[in-house]
Order: sequence, then structure tokens, then C-alpha cells
Amino acid sequence: MGKISSWDWENGQKTVVKSLSPLEGHEWQEEPYVSPDGETIAAIVKVGEGEFSIRTNDSVWENTFDKIWYPKFAPDGRLTAICQQDMEWVLTADGENVGETTDYIWDTMTSKDGSVIATMYKSMEQYGLCVNGEPWETLYENVNQPVLAENGAHAAGVAQMESMDAADIEAFKRGVYTVVVDGKPWEKLFLNVWAPRFNADGTSVAATVRTSVYDNTIAVDGVAWEQKYNQAWEPVFCPKDGGVAAPVRQAGKWGVAKDGKTLWEPRYIQCLELQYDASGDNLWAIVATSYGQFTACVNNAAWGDTFTTVNDLVVSPDGTRAGVLTSEYNENFKIVVDGTAWTGTYDMAWPVVFSPDSKTVAAKVEKNGRYQILVNGRSYEKDFDAVWPPVFNEDGTKVLIRAIENNSYVRIVADVAQF
Repeated sequence: MGKISSWDWENGQKTVVKSLSPLEGHEWQEEPYVSPDGETIAAIVKVGEGEFSIRTNDSVWENTFDKIWYPKFAPDGRLTAICQQDMEWVLTADGENVGETTDYIWDTMTSKDGSVIATMYKSMEQYGLCVNGEPWETLYENVNQPVLAENGAHAAGVAQMESMDAADIEAFKRGVYTVVVDGKPWEKLFLNVWAPRFNADGTSVAATVRTSVYDNTIAVDGVAWEQKYNQAWEPVFCPKDGGVAAPVRQAGKWGVAKDGKTLWEPRYIQCLELQYDASGDNLWAIVATSYGQFTACVNNAAWGDTFTTVNDLVVSPDGTRAGVLTSEYNENFKIVVDGTAWTGTYDMAWPVVFSPDSKTVAAKVEKNGRYQILVNGRSYEKDFDAVWPPVFNEDGTKVLIRAIENNSYVRIVADVAQF
């Protein structure tokens, strides 16, 4: 597939697949998935009695399976799927097996460039991760919350290190959970472990841990902060200095701690979705300034307007802008950028997308069963039966629209100025 710059960015509309009706001999097909560059649309199809395959455009994989789950395009354009044959499961990429069959696999993850594919893995009632077809050498009786480093260099999860009956409170209090990296556990055990996260190059892992019945904190590479908190949420690494920050709760209020020291004094009712920009200079979060009043916040300065709900925080590449979604009890969705809501209310909205230069914002929305692509709050000239999130070209002057209209799959390249 190559880099975005190598994609077809010629303005206009191209019909990639004229008819999305099932091909001859296919009893049915499931919902479609589209490649990042918009050149391929795929769907699971039933090709015979108890036989399934995947259709890509107007072709079909040669191999068939008893079951197929979770088709997913990797960033490099490969189409992965989890397939069952003769009661065993295997990961496939473009129809070819990746690794050996096993009892069960799930949760496909890919590196940023798509070169590394990982899944959760079960064999003989033992669990772990499988990376590019290679399972961990050591498996455990319980592994969850898998995470793959952005560069694919390492994989981690939360493992239970000792057997424990459901009502064994004493064992729970001693701590039986820890982070396992590439199959190797941290030395320290905790009562609970949540949300392991890698730094940018995959050389360090942080996680939220419970050190006693009443105390929570952050552990980095197995070492817990000395400072303890009533609660703590997912940690994030600072790209600038390698420090670790996390939302923490003390005396009923939320703030942010970094490397075990207070960064934002606890003053919020809630603090969620903490994230640094690429430079590490700007730290963003969703906060509640009072009960039921949510907004976004950068470097401890909250936007002026508040909303009933706020979620799906997206920070611009340069770190100076952000967009969120807000709704009224999961209805009447709005898109808010830089603290100001765009005109228009929708039945559903998806997270915003910033152009590489951070100047332009696009989004996918749905209203009355029709789908639109918005750029800076303005809609494309027509709506669609279905649409995927927009993609900008490298200089942010064009938008790729991947859509279904009149049972055809179309690929549209439009200038930002057309909106």
C-alpha cells in the first residue's frame, strides 16, 4: 500500500465495486470493511454449506474456513482475519495463515506501520500473546488487557501468577497479578493491574496498580510510585522527558500526577483520556469542572464551555488544538473543536480527524440513516448510504472519502476547498 503520499490523490470519484450484492453462488455476505487507501472493500461471505471465505472487491480468497471473525485491515493494507478450521483457530493475512493453529485467538493488534501483527492466544487452557505467528514461550492461566508497542517491538498483558479460588480473599489481598512483557513477568505482584501502556519505542511499560485494598498508584517497569491514591486511571508517557503521568484522585477530587508528584492539583470531579501531544509540551484531558459539566483541558486550563458528556478526545498533530464529541444521553451528538461546537446535531458522530498540518478538521456523522463527511463543520456536497472516517493527504489539501452509494462502493478525492 505504501505511504499516504503514494496513494491515488487525483481529484474525482472512482467506482471500485459496481455492485455490492453477493456474488453468484454466495448465500450471503456480512458488513463490509475498507482498506486505509480506499482501494479495497472486503466482507465475510458464505460460499457453501458450512464454508466461509472473504470477498475483496470482486474476488474471493481461495481458502475456505468453518468460521471467520474480525476481518481487519492493517495499516500496510494487509487484510487480517481470525479463522476456524476443524475446531482450531488461526490468524490469517490476505488468506494465508500466520503461525500455527491453536485452541483460540482473539484481539488482533497491529503496529503503526502494520508490519507486526499480534493476537491473544490460548493453548491447553493457558493464555498469552502471539506475535507474527510466534506465541510467547511462557503462557499463563489468565492473561488479559493485551497491548502492542507502537513500533511492534514488544507486547504485554496483565497475567494472573497464582491460582486462586473465586472466594479466596486472602490470596487476593496478597496480590496475584502483574504485567507480563514478551512473556516475562514483573517481579512485583499486585492486587489488581490495569491498562499497561508502552512508551514510544516500546522499551518501558507503565500500568495502573492496586497495592492494597484501599490504595492505587502507577507502576513503571515493575516499580510502583511511593505516593498512593484513592483511584488512578490509565498512565501515559511524556515524549519529551520519558516521565509518566496519570489522572489520580485524592480527597474526592481528580488531578494529574507525574512520576509520583503532583502536576495538576486535584480540583476536578473527573479527569479522563489523558494524552500528550507528540512534542510532550501539551498535556490534554477530558475533565468535569463540576457535576455533569464536562469539557476538554490542556495543561490544566479547561475550555470555557462545558457539556453534559464529552468523549473521544483527539489532539491535533501540533498539540495546540483538540476535538471531542458531546451528546445528550447518547442522542443529539455534536462535534466540538477548540471549545466551540460546530453547527448541526446528529444521530451519531465519530471521532474527528485532523490534517497533518493541524489546520483542518474532518469527521464522519450520521443523521436520519444517511452518512456525511464534514470538513471544518461543512458537509460534502452529497450524503451516502455508508461512509468510513475521512483521510487527509500529506499536506492537508485533500480528503479521501470512502463510501457506499446505490449499492456501489466508491472512492472520492475532494479538495478541502469543496466543503
